[in-house]
Amino acid sequence: MPPRSHDTRRPGRPRRTGRPQDLVRRTAFDVIRAVDTRDAYANLLLPARLRERGLTGRDAALATELTYGTLRGRGTYDAVLAMCSDRELRRIDAPLLAVLRLGAHQLLRTRIPPHAAVATTVELARDVAGPGQAKFANAVLRKVASRDLDAWLEIVAPEDETGRLSVTYSHPRWIVSSLKDALGAARGELEALLAADNDRPRVTLIAKPARASVEELLAAGAEPAPYSPYAALLTEGDPAAIDAVREGRAGVQDEASQLVALALAAVPLDGRDERWLDLCAGPGGKAGLLAAVAAGRDARLLACDVQPHRARLVRRAVDDRTGVAVVNGASPAWPAGAFDRVLVDVPCTGLGALRRRPEARWRRSPETVAELGPLQRGLLASALDSVRPGGVVAYVTCSPHLAETRVVVDDVLKDRPDVERLDAPAALAEVSAAPLPDLGAGPYAQFWPHRHGTDAMFMALLRRPDERRQAAS
Repeated sequence: MPPRSHDTRRPGRPRRTGRPQDLVRRTAFDVIRAVDTRDAYANLLLPARLRERGLTGRDAALATELTYGTLRGRGTYDAVLAMCSDRELRRIDAPLLAVLRLGAHQLLRTRIPPHAAVATTVELARDVAGPGQAKFANAVLRKVASRDLDAWLEIVAPEDETGRLSVTYSHPRWIVSSLKDALGAARGELEALLAADNDRPRVTLIAKPARASVEELLAAGAEPAPYSPYAALLTEGDPAAIDAVREGRAGVQDEASQLVALALAAVPLDGRDERWLDLCAGPGGKAGLLAAVAAGRDARLLACDVQPHRARLVRRAVDDRTGVAVVNGASPAWPAGAFDRVLVDVPCTGLGALRRRPEARWRRSPETVAELGPLQRGLLASALDSVRPGGVVAYVTCSPHLAETRVVVDDVLKDRPDVERLDAPAALAEVSAAPLPDLGAGPYAQFWPHRHGTDAMFMALLRRPDERRQAAS
């Protein structure tokens, strides 16, 4: 069972701001509502709100816990709230339902005293929904407070395995089924994977090559990371408080993201190795690392994205030698075979990053997977056309869903006898600072949060053989 979170602030009267609600809870509520109504991302919006409202230390930590905890646990809390309400959840006004979810999280997964959790949440309900709705919230939350989480799960979790795991670990049923399929023979790890999706991830830093060092990050309070030679882990605190991060010499990037870029850069090539391409570069994390590695070899990277605002983010992440362009990667203007190495990190459901973006589980659907499929296939086909004979392509997606990973690659390669699959786990082993367990038997590689502590990143390495060189040999 997922552990209860620790309250990061001592119980007591909420800090007042001249308004009737507690600013910490109001901040969490505002971010949750923005996620629901504007498709905002909590990991981008929350830090800005904390700065705007002057929340630091324990207050900032509590606002973060309430925001992410409520977003992660929504499926569980809705099942409990449905048992405690005399209204169907779909008939409860959306702002009030968000307040109730926030209250349920405090009652069921934090150490905030129940009376304080109920009182502050009812006060918030009064402010956003009115006195009448506050009375309703009070009645519902008192019922929620009558049992602990384990007792509620005994009542609300369905008996079938998928339903039980869906409610217990707050994942939609279709995601539970998809993850089970993706694990294959390792289906016994499903509960561990679902639990890992609900863990608060540590912040992974990257020391940009030739601009910062891991030793500098460690001296600033980070801890060693197990795999990437450029990574360090920040267990607490604001990354922007580190000089190298604030100055742009270091950044935040998951270890799996670092390793797939490094693996692409490390695959041996015959002949020219001067022109590299990142076909879907926004927001620029992998492009920044590839650009730095390329510069050390007198190679140059072209980083492209179809969205102008994402291309602007890429521009900030790379050096002046790197070309950045707004390009539709599925139908680019350059000639075939123009590049030696190509990264195609395709748009996907993001199911591999549910630890960092818990709201994605509620935004995506099986229809989303189907809609993305043609785009993913088109981008991979374009990447294969863009690489020269003898060059290499990395197909990457931050999802373990089979329909976004091996199925896409296998479908495209059915019509591409000019492409061979390389051993991705072996390539990753070459660039990792420590052994990487259980990436798969190959030729594809799949990272997992419960095994590696990373996002569930998938990688296929593909080469277009150089027939002339093969004939000459």
